[in-house]
Amino acid sequence: MKIASTKQISMSYQFPERVLITSGHEVGGLKTFAQGLAEGFMAMNIPTELIRPSKIWTRRRDLRDPRILKVLSTTAVFASPFARRAICVMHGTPSAEHQGWWKLGALVTMFKLASICSGVQMVAVSDYVAVHMQTIFNISTDAVIHNPVKSIFFELVSHPAIERPYITYVGRLNRAKNMHRLIPVIVSLVNETPGLRVCIVGEGELRSELKSIVKGDPRYEFPGNLDSAGVRDQLRRSKVFISGNPTEPFGIVFLEALSQGCIVAMPACGGGVEIALNQIGKRVHLLPLSFDHNQTLEVLRAALNSDSCPISMGAFNVKSVASSYLNVDARFDAQGIFHRTI
Repeated sequence: MKIASTKQISMSYQFPERVLITSGHEVGGLKTFAQGLAEGFMAMNIPTELIRPSKIWTRRRDLRDPRILKVLSTTAVFASPFARRAICVMHGTPSAEHQGWWKLGALVTMFKLASICSGVQMVAVSDYVAVHMQTIFNISTDAVIHNPVKSIFFELVSHPAIERPYITYVGRLNRAKNMHRLIPVIVSLVNETPGLRVCIVGEGELRSELKSIVKGDPRYEFPGNLDSAGVRDQLRRSKVFISGNPTEPFGIVFLEALSQGCIVAMPACGGGVEIALNQIGKRVHLLPLSFDHNQTLEVLRAALNSDSCPISMGAFNVKSVASSYLNVDARFDAQGIFHRTI
């Protein structure tokens, strides 16, 4: 569903007095999303507060207050039946493999309930998510809004262009991200490419396994989690950013990498493919879903040999994305009710 431009908001529309956004506690896309969206609302002079999903129950009065816009993350969807003027964000498709059948069933049930609640609208972070929620679970989406990139990634480089000797990964180190399948291919690439280094940013269950595969080779760095400035600086030293999650709902870090001049190598599936369709084969290279060693190696070779040309990122700045959320918010009436048309 296309979202109206900010110019189409009614002149009678009342901006929210405050915005509450539920954030994740982990380092990763959900926390980055919440921080970026909050930055966008505050840039528009709308007071904004980030809270843990579990804390939404202590804010029952705010939850019902139609003067306050609530942006609820996946876990906080359980509060949606009690909300007014709330936007429930679908950050991905529930996964039985990683969440278990019980949690999947509970989330699907709550998403379905939220999608028919009069005080709630449903937003998906990508068309990929919206299509899967509709076709697999028959859960409708009221709007699709891509995630924001925090302003720190739009800051100009204050020094001359530096060498880019790195292939970099940023994210959680679990099996869903498939770095254990990509690292043997990366080893082959490093061994045939003089001067190439690897930086694997993040923590998780696979960190020790990945370190054991490279056997202490100094060309491989594992700095753990980095803050946004640290991620930005590492991406500015990187020629290629790589990811192996074939069901990535959208991928803020793909945007961050592109904004810093990286070539992105990602699986040929997931919401990240939407980011820059016209750059596939140029700034974006698609990995085979099989992760076949030779095919994947060929893609990474092509990525290393690609030129980094500028692309427009304006649609992903925090203020633009916050404005899109206000467009959705403008559909609520004064009592925080959304009147759906069947």
